[in-house]
Amino acid sequence: MSSTSQAKLAPVSVLFVAHLVNDMYANFLPQFVAIMIAAHSLTVAAGTALVSAFTVSSSLVQPVFGYLVDQKGQRWLVYVGTLWMSILLGITGYISNYGLLLVVSTLAGMGTAAFHPQAAAMVGEASGSRKGFVLASFIAMGNIGLAISPVLLLPLFHRYGTGYTWLVIIPGILVSLLLYWFAPRIKSDGADVPGLGKVVSDLRKASSELVKLMVVVALRSLVHTGLMTLLPMYFLAEKFSPETTGYLMFATLATGAVGGVIGGYISDRYGRKPLIVGSLILASFFFYGFLYTKGVLSIILLAVGGMALLSSFSVTVVAAQEVIPQNKALASGLSLGFAIGAGGLAVSLIGKYADHFGIYSAIHLIFILPLLAGIIGLLLKGETPLEQGARVEIAQKSLYQ
Repeated sequence: MSSTSQAKLAPVSVLFVAHLVNDMYANFLPQFVAIMIAAHSLTVAAGTALVSAFTVSSSLVQPVFGYLVDQKGQRWLVYVGTLWMSILLGITGYISNYGLLLVVSTLAGMGTAAFHPQAAAMVGEASGSRKGFVLASFIAMGNIGLAISPVLLLPLFHRYGTGYTWLVIIPGILVSLLLYWFAPRIKSDGADVPGLGKVVSDLRKASSELVKLMVVVALRSLVHTGLMTLLPMYFLAEKFSPETTGYLMFATLATGAVGGVIGGYISDRYGRKPLIVGSLILASFFFYGFLYTKGVLSIILLAVGGMALLSSFSVTVVAAQEVIPQNKALASGLSLGFAIGAGGLAVSLIGKYADHFGIYSAIHLIFILPLLAGIIGLLLKGETPLEQGARVEIAQKSLYQ
């Protein structure tokens, strides 16, 4: 390993760990509200509204942070955002007023919104010639963080109560210190970055394709956030223990992390549109298979459904960057932020639906949405013969690197 590679190993490793911890926090509230709902302290609608508030605030403002990062690197965002979020989530167990809890949940989401665009830019800067692999691994670490959260938090809150939320502040402090010491500095030249007028012009020109892509991402986000929020309630309602529920959620979300890496590999060889459309349509079939089977087969189908659902995660980020290539951080903010926030906003409506018709009916509704997203994905532009040839050539070369 060269000295340059060695020098970049520490910052990339720290960013990987930081992403795991940040996304572990992103799945904090679904576990918190599942216990509160099981204890009849919250309705499903009130609980999903908290998750929705966090998701929307953590996502809708990401394009703004992405634009700021494109203009000039904002290194402080990664460690301040992480610390901010960990402290606010850590005090939720001590708040009895629902209105205040809603405000704190909303403010906490701003922390992860600050972290993601800057961290993604840092990973790209420090990853050398293997940007695709390193970015896919970075995203996978975040999905692993989502998966770990229910395994750790559901048993904790069940055994000791929500008064122990202060414990989640500890990893936030440690990771913030690591980021302060090791996060790389990005060389950003504002003169090379398009101004706001040019950005608006680029967005207007690409609006047709971008809107279709964002609708697909928003629907996928609604399914993903809905699963993270409603599945713990469903398993607890089915009399599974919190420990078993945590492991089942881990299986569902961890396979999503694997699916993201596999999906990136497949899209490089067969194209982005076939991967996006095919994986989303298959996800609905696997999820319904979970509902109508029992035992080990049911769990396997749920896990494979999670894998299929998230196999297009990094692919849609790259697709957005290709639509507006001059504004890659903004594109990342739109695909990772705005569209995901739009999907998260709709989760509160699913919560109200669940209060009226039951958790089981709400999950039925969620499971049909990947099929709808896949159908809309058919409207996305396909590759030109020239683009297809270039992709195949790059894919073949990567086999020998």
